[in-house]
Amino acid sequence: MARQIVFTPKAPKPPLTYSQAVKAAGLVFVSGTAPQDPETGTINGTTIQEQTRQCLANVTAILAEAGSSLDKIVSATVVLAEEDDFAGMNEEWLRWFPSDPPARQGAKLPVKVPGLKISIAVIAEA
Repeated sequence: MARQIVFTPKAPKPPLTYSQAVKAAGLVFVSGTAPQDPETGTINGTTIQEQTRQCLANVTAILAEAGSSLDKIVSATVVLAEEDDFAGMNEEWLRWFPSDPPARQGAKLPVKVPGLKISIAVIAEA
């Protein structure tokens, strides 16, 4: 399988420095995805639950474009601006992954972006 760039207008347009996702070796590698509204590019939501929901909706759209889905995610990286948002993120996460969740790791955002609380990257089976 050749390396294939994945793009959908149903998720936020990425900057020129990276792609929404890359499909290769039977996997889909989704870049860190912010809680941006795909049409306006603005951050959607003020709570960690709302922003987690928007991130996962964006990830869902990217995976669908690549021929994959949330249930095929094998690994996720959740990057939070504040450690205090971990419990609220988990609350929303469990709504999307009520059983058999993917492997997951966490990190802290290295830069402050006004209003941004979370970014989510995933690797899924193609």
